[in-house]
Parts: sequence; C-alpha cells; structure tokens
Amino acid sequence: MPEQKSPPGGKPNGNDGDLRVIGHARRRVDARAKVTGQTRFADDISLPRMAHCKLLRSPHPHARIRSIDISRALAHPGVYLVLTGKDLPIEYGILPVSQDEQALCLDHVRHVGDPVAAVIAREELTAFEALDLIQVDYEILTTISDPEEALATPTPRIHDYGDEGNIHKRVALEFGNVDQGFAEADEIFEDTFFYQGNTHLPIEQHASVATKDPDGKLTIWTSTQTPHYLHRALAKVLQMPPAHIRVIATPNGGGFGGKSDPFNHEIVVAKAALVLDRPVKICLTREEVFYCHRGRHPVLMKFKTGVKKDGSITAMHLQTLIDGGAYGSYGVASTFYTGALQTTTYHVPRYRFQGCRTFTNKPPCGPKRGHGTVQPRFGQEVQLDKIAEKLQIDPADLRLRIAESSNAVTANFFRLSTVNLSECIRRVVKSSDWREKFRKLPEGHGVGLACSAYLTGAGLPIYWNKMPHSGVQLKFDRGGGVTLFCGATEIGQGSDDVLASIVAEVLGLDTFDIRLYTGDTDLGPVDLGSYSSRVTIMAGNAALQAAERAKALIAEAVAERLSVPVERVRFAEKRVFDSAAPGNGVTFTEAVCLAEARFGTIGTVGSYTPPKSPALYKGGGVGPSPTYSYTAAVVEVVVNPVTGWITVPKIWIAHDIGRALNPTLVRGQVEGSVYMGLGEALMEEQEFRRLPKKLSHALVHKFPSILEYKSPTSLDMPDVFTELVEEPDPKGPFGAKEVGQGPLLPIMPAVANAVYDAIGVRIDEVPITPEKIMKALAEKKAGRAPRFGPSHFPHVEWPEALRVPPPWEGGDGNAINDVPRRDKAKPEQPHKSRTPEKDQVLSS
Repeated sequence: MPEQKSPPGGKPNGNDGDLRVIGHARRRVDARAKVTGQTRFADDISLPRMAHCKLLRSPHPHARIRSIDISRALAHPGVYLVLTGKDLPIEYGILPVSQDEQALCLDHVRHVGDPVAAVIAREELTAFEALDLIQVDYEILTTISDPEEALATPTPRIHDYGDEGNIHKRVALEFGNVDQGFAEADEIFEDTFFYQGNTHLPIEQHASVATKDPDGKLTIWTSTQTPHYLHRALAKVLQMPPAHIRVIATPNGGGFGGKSDPFNHEIVVAKAALVLDRPVKICLTREEVFYCHRGRHPVLMKFKTGVKKDGSITAMHLQTLIDGGAYGSYGVASTFYTGALQTTTYHVPRYRFQGCRTFTNKPPCGPKRGHGTVQPRFGQEVQLDKIAEKLQIDPADLRLRIAESSNAVTANFFRLSTVNLSECIRRVVKSSDWREKFRKLPEGHGVGLACSAYLTGAGLPIYWNKMPHSGVQLKFDRGGGVTLFCGATEIGQGSDDVLASIVAEVLGLDTFDIRLYTGDTDLGPVDLGSYSSRVTIMAGNAALQAAERAKALIAEAVAERLSVPVERVRFAEKRVFDSAAPGNGVTFTEAVCLAEARFGTIGTVGSYTPPKSPALYKGGGVGPSPTYSYTAAVVEVVVNPVTGWITVPKIWIAHDIGRALNPTLVRGQVEGSVYMGLGEALMEEQEFRRLPKKLSHALVHKFPSILEYKSPTSLDMPDVFTELVEEPDPKGPFGAKEVGQGPLLPIMPAVANAVYDAIGVRIDEVPITPEKIMKALAEKKAGRAPRFGPSHFPHVEWPEALRVPPPWEGGDGNAINDVPRRDKAKPEQPHKSRTPEKDQVLSS
C-alpha cells in the first residue's frame, strides 16, 4: 500500500524532564517536558487559565496508523499538551453490545474525520496551527462505500466484531404464517424504496468545557442529550469512580438525536483537564459536526404486502439494508427499529421482518428524530397509496378501514393504549377539503396523504435493570419555594416547562414558583436522557408522583389545622383550603410550614418505570412503549413539469397528543417536525463522493457545510394547519402523549404521494429532487414505468427467523424456535467490546 504522511517534522522530545504539582498549578522544572507514552507537556502552564482543544482528523476513509510523531506540535509556542490514542485506549459506545469507539484512534481510522490526536493550547488558533505539525504515517486500506460493497467485501473488516465480515447486525423475525397470508391475498404488491441519509443540523454545534475541581473530581459542561450515559462512558474510559464525575448538560441549541451518544471530544477534554489541572474547552466547527454525524441511516427497503379486495392486509414482508457508517452507535437498535413499528399503525395479522446493518467507511449513523422508523414509514405509506389506486379505493378510506384500534396487541406483541388515528385522518380530510381535491386538481397540482405512529418513550433502558427510568426530587422551603431536581435534559423541546407545569398543577402554584435543576448528574436523580420522546411520560410521571406525595403530607397538616377531613382539602391559587368553605384556609407558604412542623423537613421523590411488555422474544426489547402517538397529514404540492421544481404551499396535520399540557409548545413541536420533514423530503442528503485518484481517491462528504448542505429556510415553509386530537391517555401524566417526533414521519410520504397526484410519476426515494422528477417524466413520455427509484434489493444471507405466533394464534410473546428470554433483569455490568451479543436487545 502507498505510504501517506503529513508534512515532515522533527524528532520527539527526550525523557529527561520532570513535572511537579504545587497546589492546582503546574510548573516546568526542566526546559524539556516529560514524556509518558504519547502524553507530553510543553510551554509554561503555571496559570490555570482556560485552554482550548482541537482535534486532528484522518484525511483517509480507511487506514492503519503506522506511527504518529507529535514532537513539532509539542514544541509549538502556546501548546500545553498533545494527546493520542495511547492516552485513551479504552473503548466505549452508547450500547453495551457495541463498545467500539476510541476517543482518539489508536491504530485504525475508519472514516474521513476520525480523530487521531488532540492539541490543547493557550488559544484555539494556536491549537489549530499545531495540528499541521503532527506527522501521521498511514497504511491505506480498502474503502467500503455502501452496503452492497460491504456485503461483497468481507475483508478487510472495519471492525473485528459483528455478525460476519462487514455486516454489523442481521435480524429475522416472523409473526404468524406469512406465506399462508400471501396465499390468501387477492393482490400482492412488491416495491423497493430508498431513503437517503441526512443529518440533524442543529443551530448549536457540539461544545464542551471540562475542569478538575479542587478536590480532584471532574466536572464537564457539555451539549448532550444523555448526561447519564456520558457519565458512564467517562467513568469507563478515564477509569474513575462515577461518584467523582459530574456531567452538566447545558441547555441545547437543538439536538434531534445528534447529541445522544457519548462523543470523543467530550472524553478528550475531560482527560486533558485532569492532566493539566485547568479548564479545557472545545467547540466543534460545522464541518466537524458533519463528521460526528449519528444522523439518519440510508436504508434500502423491499416491501411485499398482500391485501384483500377491500384493502385489508393479509401479510407483510419487509426487508431493510442499512448503511451504518463506521461505528455501532445505536445501530443494533436502529436495525430493529426499521421494522418494529409497521404493525402499530395498521392491522397486520402476519408479518415477517428481515434487517441487515452494514459497516461502511463513512461517519457513523445513529438516532435522528423518529429513529429508525422514518425510512420504513416512507415505504409503507407510498405503497399503501399504490394499493389504494389499484383497488380503486380512496387512500383516506383505505387507511380508515385498516387502522389499528385502541388497547390492541399487535402481531409482534406491542400493547397499544389509546389509538386515535382514524380521528386524525378524518380531521385532515375535512380541513384540507381532500374529497374535492384528490385526483381533481389541474395538472401539476396535487395532494397526498400519509399517516404514522411513534413511541411515547422506549419501554426498556439501554442497560437492562430493574431501576426506574426517571426520578424526580422535590424540596420545599419555609418561604413556600419548591425546587425540582431531575436528570432530564432540556434540548429546546420544553421539558423543563412540562415538569414545572405538572408540579404546579398538583400544588396549585404558578410554574414561575417552581425552580428547576435538570441535566446535572450530581444534583438530580437519574433520568436516562432526552430521546425516544420519553421525557414527558417518564420524567413527567415521576414529577407527578413526587408532587402527589408532597400534596398528601401538606394536606394532612392543613386538615389538622383547619379541623376538616383531609378529603376536603384543596390546592389552588397558591392557597390550601377547605373545599366546603374556600375562605377557610392558609397560604401555600403557611401550609408548607405546618407540614414541616408536623413531619420535619419536607422533601419527596417520585420515579417511573414503564409497564412490562408482552414481547418476550429476542428483539422484543425494541419497539415497546407505554403508549403510542398517531399522526395524519395532507400535503399540497405544485410541480413544474418543465423544470421539475416542487413548491409546497399548504400542509394540514392532525396529531393524537393524548392531552396537550402546553398547547403552544405542542404546536411548535408539530410545526418543527413539518419543517424537518420537508427538508428530508425535498433536499437534505448526507452524500459522499470519491476524490480523484491523484488526490487520494478518498471517500469524502460532498457538502459538509450549511452553505452547501441544503435545508429549508423560513421562506420555504408552507402554511401549516395543525389540529390536536385530545383524548387523555391513562399512561401519560394528565393524559399526555409524545409530540416531539411522531409528526415528522408522515410528511415525506405525503409529499411523494402528492407529487404522483400532481404529475403522475412515482418518486420512490428521498430526497425528491427536480432531477429525479425530470427523469421519471422522461420515462413516462417514453412509455415506460413512470417512476424513479431503486430497481433491486441485493441478496443477503438471512439467519433463520425467530418464529413468534401472534396473539390471535395463541402466542405468548415467546419464539417457538428459541429459548424464551428470562424474566429477570440483566445484571448491570458493562459488556466488553467485541464480544458476541448477549441474549438481549437494547432499546434506544
């Protein structure tokens, strides 16, 4: 292989120096620094001023690291420290079954942008300059650019774990006799779809500041959605007691799933702060955020669906081929999610799912808003549109006929709670005037409809255990103040407001009266993070329990003072009073003092653990939820048949919210989902290209900047008409269900269906661009299939499917050809990397 080198540099410094620690400062005792492994100190670092960190990233998509020479960078004025993979060799990851990342690559880079060294310096510019002084000698390896190449190229392996070769995970599940279901069908439809990957694009880039406290403990402030899991990763990699690490999740300027993993830059600045005994800061550039990625997986899908003449489904077979990028991330869960929720929206009596995730030499994919379920939702909803046309049934009527019902248990043993999908469909059909527009608008104008379902919190934690998924503590002081402590993270979705509102509602206070401390691993009890639309139901139920317990204590003390039965005590308008004689009462402040006099210091706790799922088969840990939300959307488009340009003037959307605790925030979440969905439908793509061979032939990101990566602006937003369908769900606090992710899912297929209504061509992949429309129109003009999209699904060696009889066939949730999963929780022990997956599947 050709040898690749950075610019030449000098020899490393010698080993004849020494460093001594005096208080919290360090001073150089010799003109030359001490070298321990690859950790080297340089320059005068006697003052504990803020240091800045920059990461040297690989220019190659796949290579071995032969050597790293950091001596020139170390000698650069203003440089304090240079770290390499030898300083942080312990692997980590978000899932216990894929601990495959290193903070700095030790001997193997797997995508352009993989970090290999870190420079910590006096200023950010100095650190940036010193990166060019590091010499890295690479041995170039074969680049695997897509899943088909991964299937055909078992060596070299990107990782030495996984199912085989460069296949990370293969899944095969069958619920009922699918072949029999197809035999009973009047019509069978087979379609192949492709969903291009895309990224989260939060306004705020990743940033972290770490420092060592005077007592030697670590504190890190960082833009993360999962402080609890970052806390675990730091303890593992730094080999520190978890009690000596404090993670503070700062209010995020957008996350959307992109800040759900523990990241290498967070671990690097933590290590540097411990070594230097001074604060260390890093702020990633926008280009670096594209390299961190963890965005939407590109997924190739093949749907085979059998239906009766009335539209009822007899069987469905879904195959997915997933481009996972260079690391595991949430990938095992992502694989299951590409097939988990197809049964929760419409009644599917027999269902077969096969999914395959591959490693490729691209930035790792992970959870983006609607994690893993967005791609198959696109395929399913577009295929339903095709089915409706063939059966000559209105697409809205078809969905109304097959929509799932409340309190059902699906073929794959997901227990549903309230299901108001039919009402959502009826609402958007009426508000959009669907009956007067569908197939009736002028050429170039069209409407499309699609639906979706989504989790209201994942039913299982990433590390299986019997502990609560979320906890809340309330503290009451004699001035009437209420302070809430919780590990939940505010990422712009309004979770702090929801928690404050729940407590205030129970205690008869204003939300302004509640002080919150959230996202801090030292102050609040554990919350697993802001993902899977889980905070309202889980932290919300915990807050509700804590508030109700406090209310009971206070009510008892006040009832004694007022000499009334405790059942008559009410809380409202910052007073606690007798419901039979509202004038007979005390202020809330007085009530707290009465309770403290009676019971001692008033503080209560609440916690929440989801109900046990009936899905007992291996793989049943991904998809269960306490309840599910439902959405229906109608999109109107105008397509220019000359240029292929698409304009979206209006969108009507109805969301089954359970109960809207804060209608303004709910509508904001719905409209934010619409915005993000339009971007994915029309323009966003995480695309890669090969450089010319004379430049290295590397696989690089096509447009790692907001200038070139296209996303809608405010000028592109259509008029959005939002309807909230409210039927309080018994599983949620005050009946609330999720809204942060579900409303995104129907937008992309609704756009595709609207384009077909407008100009009669199918675009079976996203994004739906003018170029694709023009190619489909050319096919239509030539008398061929009026379609643009993938034409084949490659051969995959699928494992034997786990066969699980559905409930209506007497199934109990276990596979009949596999050992039933044990009821008891798995021990909470981190799994070593690169070991066969245990008999567990993790929820994300």
